Amino acid sequence: MKKILIIELLDYVGTWNNKIITITFKKITNKYDTTFKHYRDYLIGKFIVKDSNGNILFDNTNLSDDQAKIEGVSFRKYGTKYSLIYIDPDLCHMTGSARISFTDATKTKLEWKYSQDNDWVENECFYHGLPYSQRPEPLPSNIILTRQ
Repeated sequence: MKKILIIELLDYVGTWNNKIITITFKKITNKYDTTFKHYRDYLIGKFIVKDSNGNILFDNTNLSDDQAKIEGVSFRKYGTKYSLIYIDPDLCHMTGSARISFTDATKTKLEWKYSQDNDWVENECFYHGLPYSQRPEPLPSNIILTRQ
């Protein structure tokens, strides 16, 4: 049995496009991965996004851990960036990938880089046919988050 250890991360907050996002990362320990046949540790992320007036735009903080929309994959082969995937069944199964890494030795700032998959949208989806500018954007593409 192989166990992959990861760093522990706490709550982070960042601001982008007049929106405020709070992401809470939680470490899941010693979960068996049925695909790769070993135990591993990984992060899950839950987030809440508010506009500049404090209105909630997206909130999945009440989901159970096994329903978290952000899940860690692993550290990149070279370097200290940790990779995550985002899958949102509530937004027509929107998907994307993120990389996080600390920007300073004190580990108080975290760089977040997210790339949303825009290749396909099913016909039944509520935003099918809309231009990209009118589709939901629950996660920022590139921000610095600060440890709270």
